[in-house]
Amino acid sequence: MNNINERSVIAFAGNRCVAEGTLSDVAAQLMAFHDQDKDHMPLIFDARSGEPVEMDLRATSPKAPTRRKGDGADGKNGTIPARSPGRPKLGVVAREVTLLPRHWAWLRAQPGGASVALRKLVEHASRANREQDRIRWAQEACYRLMSALAGNLPGFEEAARALFAANEAGFRALIDLWPTDIRYHVGRLAAGAFGVPKDGGRAG
Repeated sequence: MNNINERSVIAFAGNRCVAEGTLSDVAAQLMAFHDQDKDHMPLIFDARSGEPVEMDLRATSPKAPTRRKGDGADGKNGTIPARSPGRPKLGVVAREVTLLPRHWAWLRAQPGGASVALRKLVEHASRANREQDRIRWAQEACYRLMSALAGNLPGFEEAARALFAANEAGFRALIDLWPTDIRYHVGRLAAGAFGVPKDGGRAG
């Protein structure tokens, strides 16, 4: 498992990207930035997912993201994890699934039973929908970042519609009016939604 400090993030103060790199690199850059400009608190985002990232600049190292409910299976959060159904050592974890009686009847009739049949169905669907899932993930990541950075900029709503409509030409024409750093990082995340990755148009 990669160290959390290897996570790639970006930091924005207003319309300007003031730091980018790993968590540890950005923490050092932002501490230097804060020494020069105490009036602006940069916003930090995951460079791949567009999700906001919490970072405590008062500490010497970045603060790890807050654990979600149900995390901490290794017990490192100070609690003893409850034993859950399934076979964790094999990567099999039990979760609640709600189906109609006829669905359960069909699953029980399959070779290996309901669990094996469900795993096969999920594997098949994930392979069949891989490209659609990748595009949707890229759209959502781009939208998260552009909502936070460009929500008040001209053409935001039109650009969002173009993003989800797979209208690359319209999208890039609209974001071309935005500040350079925002245009670059939003365009970079959008690349996956339109096909071949591009540099996002930072130059200029």
